[in-house]
Parts: sequence; C-alpha cells; structure tokens
Amino acid sequence: MTQHNFENDNKYHERSVQARKSTLISVVVNIFLSVFQVVVGIFSGSQGLIADGMHSFSDLVADGVVLVANKKSRRPSDHDHHYGHWRYENGASLILGAILVLVGVGMLWSAADHLAQPQTIPAVHSVALWMALVALAVKEGLFRYMLAVATRLNSSLLIANAWHARSDAASSLVVALGIIGNLAGFAWFDPLAALAVGLLITRMGYRFAATALHDLMDRAVDEETQRAIAGTLQATPGVAGLHDLKTRKAGDLVLVDVHLEVAGEMSVAEGHQIARQARERVLAQHPVLNVMVHLDPSDAASALGGADKSGLAHPVS
Repeated sequence: MTQHNFENDNKYHERSVQARKSTLISVVVNIFLSVFQVVVGIFSGSQGLIADGMHSFSDLVADGVVLVANKKSRRPSDHDHHYGHWRYENGASLILGAILVLVGVGMLWSAADHLAQPQTIPAVHSVALWMALVALAVKEGLFRYMLAVATRLNSSLLIANAWHARSDAASSLVVALGIIGNLAGFAWFDPLAALAVGLLITRMGYRFAATALHDLMDRAVDEETQRAIAGTLQATPGVAGLHDLKTRKAGDLVLVDVHLEVAGEMSVAEGHQIARQARERVLAQHPVLNVMVHLDPSDAASALGGADKSGLAHPVS
C-alpha cells in the first residue's frame, strides 16, 4: 500500500531553496579567497599559501556541484522517477569526494617534489602570513555559518560542504605555521605545510566518497533512526505489531517498507485506515519521503514466527 506524498515534496523543496542561499554565500567568499591567496602566494613565494588558494578554488568547484545537485534534486516526481530526484544529492557527494581526492593528491605531489629539492625552496615574504591569518578567520566564520544551516536543514550534502570549509580553516592554520617556520629560517616548513594540507584534503575526500557510495547502494539508516520509525508505527492505534521494516536513503530522506500487523477479523477498509494513519504519522515525525505498507493479520504473523517487535528487518519465511 503506497501513495506518494506531494506535500512532503513541497516541504523539502523549500529546504532546497534555503540550502541554495547558503551555498551561494560560500561561492562569493571562496571566489575572493582563492584569487587573493594564489596571487599573494605567487608574489610572496609561499607554496603553502598557493596550495591553500587551490584548496579554496576546489571549494568553488564543490559549491558548483552542490548547486547543480540542489537544483536537480528539487525536481518533483515524474513518470520515470516515481520517488523524485533526491539521489542527485548522493551522486553530488560522491563527485565532491572525488574532486577532493584529486586536489589532495595533486598537492601531495607538488609538496613532495619541493621537499625532495630543498635548494629550490624560496624564502617567504611576511605578507603571506597575514594573508593566511585572514583566510583562517574568514573560513572559520564561513564554516560556522554553513554548519548551522546544514544542521537545521538536516542535509548531509551541506554538512559535508560545511566540513570542507572547516578543513580549509585547518589548512590555513597549518599554512600559517609553515610560513612562520619559513620566516624563522626553516625553509622546508612551507612545503611541509602544503604536504599536510594535501593529506587532510585526500582523507576527507575519501570519506565523503565512501559514504555517498554506500548510500547509493541502498544502505539502511542507522539503527537508532530505524527504531524511532518503528516506534512511531507501533504507537499507531490498531497496529498490533510490525516486521520486515526496511529503510534506504534517497538524498537525505528515507524510503520505508514495512509489514504492519492488524487484527485478522478487521475489514479491508478498517485495515486501510490504520495503514494510512501509520504512514501519515511517520511522514510527519521523521525525514521520510515515502512509506510502503503491507498489512498482515496479527494471528497469521505470529503463527509464521516472523514478527519482530523491535522493528528491525526480519524476513518471514
């Protein structure tokens, strides 16, 4: 028993509008940062600052991916996408992770090359330090703003993008320390800072890509969320039990399949009404896009031994 909830679509489309606004702010900030960091890095001789500027530029690419995914995911359900287009967000997270890995590996290669030839490492001008400190302050502020929006909207894609901004702040701190070391007479500190930034970005990109890939492969939600959904279903008047509760991600939303147990002597109409109420309760109380309900008579489910009152998936033979 299933019926798509178009009101739910509208609610989450409004969420996408707010997400787009925060991402556009990130775009503007990163345009200015990337340009200033690279220019100052070139003229001051700081490899670390140039690497940090390229990291900011990668944010622009990431923001572009987020904006495209945000727009695509807002498309309503159609004849060949019955559950909407929410998985554009998962796909975008996978692309974002791949971009970060590529940028990180490039930084590692460049930094390793400079460390292998220490005689080629130039002395850094002090203006590079001021630029790194300004970038650190701006990126930390951007991270706090983006994380607040992402948490309020419960968007894994925006949370990933926010932590990407935090990685920028961390990289700017590392770069600032590297520049200080260079100014103190330890020339290799600057490319070492670039190497650390590359490692940080590569690790973060791998984590984002791996998470997105699992979600695209229909990974279930965490056990706590699944139990909460089961509790909402179980609390619906007329529901005697439930089993075979299955979940999968669609963007940051959840698709639910469940077998509800009702009294065997109920009419079809009465059972339908209970299933409808259970479904509406889940849609109202959880970030769920759709619920498909199958009704079983409670006495038959008990006889088969398939009921699992916990709500976790348990097949009926």
